[in-house]
Amino acid sequence: MKLGLLQLEIKIPGAGSLKDKRRVVRSLKDRLHHDHLVSVAEVGANETWNLAILGVALVSNDGAYVHSVLETIVRKVQSHPEAQLEDYSLDVVDTDQLLSGGAGDEALWTQAERREERPETGPGGAP
Repeated sequence: MKLGLLQLEIKIPGAGSLKDKRRVVRSLKDRLHHDHLVSVAEVGANETWNLAILGVALVSNDGAYVHSVLETIVRKVQSHPEAQLEDYSLDVVDTDQLLSGGAGDEALWTQAERREERPETGPGGAP
């Protein structure tokens, strides 16, 4: 499974208040989610009226597809009339490397923490 992560730092020069910022951010989030079936959230600079940091996530079995979709999103944001893309970070991760620890790194989850290793639970969470 491939996990695509995109962080966008967006300047909103026309925003004179948090209300103006929220309008632009909500429009952008809704459009990206609708057009590309990605998850989008404001992840930073929440109280700064002319700056937004958005996180975008996409999961697929095809890393090239994930990279292509995220690059398309970057171009779309660059052409948005009310927002200026200041910076972005794009990464596509193979989750098998996360689970196994990859290049000598420690795994993010132990075997006991992985969902498929957990015992089946019945009603109310009892095994």
